[in-house]
Amino acid sequence: MNESIKAVEVAIKEIGKVIIGKEEIVEKLFIALLSDGHVLLESVPGSGKTKLATSFAKILNGKFSRIQFTPDVLPSDVTGIQLFNPKKQEFELKTGPVVTNILLADEINRATPKTQSSLLEAMGEHQATIDGETITLPKPFFVIATQNPIDNNHGTFPLPEAQLDRFLFKLEMAYPSFEEEKSILETYRIMEPLDNLETELSLETIAILKQKVKEIEVTETVVDYMLHIARLTREHADIEVGISTRAVLGWMRACQARAFIKGRSYITPDDAKNLMMDIFGHRLVLTMEAALRKTTKQVVQELVKAVDVPVELEVKE
Repeated sequence: MNESIKAVEVAIKEIGKVIIGKEEIVEKLFIALLSDGHVLLESVPGSGKTKLATSFAKILNGKFSRIQFTPDVLPSDVTGIQLFNPKKQEFELKTGPVVTNILLADEINRATPKTQSSLLEAMGEHQATIDGETITLPKPFFVIATQNPIDNNHGTFPLPEAQLDRFLFKLEMAYPSFEEEKSILETYRIMEPLDNLETELSLETIAILKQKVKEIEVTETVVDYMLHIARLTREHADIEVGISTRAVLGWMRACQARAFIKGRSYITPDDAKNLMMDIFGHRLVLTMEAALRKTTKQVVQELVKAVDVPVELEVKE
């Protein structure tokens, strides 16, 4: 397992040359990839969301597609279309950018709901139906979507709950610290680090790593702990819509991926707590009254405190 972990560590370090000071964000992208999830990146313009997604795609030796979403983008621009070939006098299938390994859905909330929904099948079932013909997407298939939180009232369409639930994580890229921003200025003053990014992980390696992640042990004690929290979201007085079974399953897989990256053969309650906000933050819908008094983060913190953390009697190595 050590060699496998080393490969991920090297890839994270390589991306760190381009995206300075965001090691935790990069690590969670790998956690999502290895657990068959997708990621929604949110931050103000110019914070490096698109460059992070591009760097991540470049580090993998796979196919990369990018869609710049605008209100006039159609579902067929995403999935593909049947075009008539006058020479052959027949229709031919022209697949869209969704047929790829890494898909960057840039500013996804600028697309209309109809176009947004064209990704639901691809993200949930790893397939796309084009004019009645269903095609299987290549493996891995990983969506990194971006959106700007300050543009919610300027030609944007907020993602519905069904779409948000397809994203394993919603990650927020905060402003860099003073030292990090200074390092960014010094680095980019003399070169473009993205041009020198080296490919470290092949698609074959990713497939092997995914299988190793599935072998990470999940004890009944930790499963019960996670289920108690999940069920509490559906009963809490301040929560109108709790997390789905799909979210709980993704949470467990993400914990396995995190444990693998940390060099453990089993998951712990700390894995669950570390990823809880990233899993819950975009899924929980607070009641109207609660939303006036609390933030989603505060409610998640209450959930953590409400469920006792199990104490493992035996620590396994």
